[in-house]
Amino acid sequence: MDNMLEQMKSRRSIRRFKADMVPQEVLDRIIEAGLYAPSGKGQQNTILVQVTDKALRDEIARRNCEIGGWEEGFDPFYGAPAMVIVLARKDWPNRVYDGSVVMENLMLAAHALGVGSCWIHRAREEFETPWGKELLNSLGIEKEYEGIGHCALGYAEGEPPEAAARKAGRVYYIK
Repeated sequence: MDNMLEQMKSRRSIRRFKADMVPQEVLDRIIEAGLYAPSGKGQQNTILVQVTDKALRDEIARRNCEIGGWEEGFDPFYGAPAMVIVLARKDWPNRVYDGSVVMENLMLAAHALGVGSCWIHRAREEFETPWGKELLNSLGIEKEYEGIGHCALGYAEGEPPEAAARKAGRVYYIK
């Protein structure tokens, strides 16, 4: 238990990645952790899409950059060579909560395996476009899904950032 708490406390979002690809065996273990996230009523209404194809990864980055309003050429994935996109059934009321827990499991597993991660937003906007729907359709995904987040994955370039001090006054007790 202490090791798990230490992992939670030491995980940081990485915003500079090496170009080195994470081995598929390691990505599989990270994805497995995501699949074991709790879900409302145990329905498991989330799906995960791994992207390691550089051309597609760069296209997603370009579209994400455009949605975010950044200058062309900015990489909102900070050079991460891999990502796992988490999506959840649009008709499921717990979709954001269930998808968020999947994202947390992915990031904690990555950290435990020596892989850096960062939650990147704008997946919802990406998968509302005809391009995003066509991408899912090309994978045989026919139901309506909402993008929850991208888990950027790779090996950190440099030292991870230090944790910010925890703010006081955030816990209340009723005994």
